[in-house]
Amino acid sequence: MIRVRKRTLRIIEFLIIGVLFGLVEDIIAVEAVAHIRITPRVILIILAVAIPFAVLSELIVDHPRFWELLQFKRVDKDGDPSTPI
Repeated sequence: MIRVRKRTLRIIEFLIIGVLFGLVEDIIAVEAVAHIRITPRVILIILAVAIPFAVLSELIVDHPRFWELLQFKRVDKDGDPSTPI
């Protein structure tokens, strides 16, 4: 059995799910809306747009602690943090 570290698995997931699926999705959208011929140049432009969004969605938003880090704590009058908002 092959053992893969969690970080390596997340990077593989990012490459396959984030970039590849984003690329295919964007190619379909460009073809449907613009009715242009898909060339290597068009694919490179789509990749340039897809990669930042893949990074945002796969590596940041899907991070296990993302929502924990995003929770804001309410501060009372004395400056003591209480329950999350």
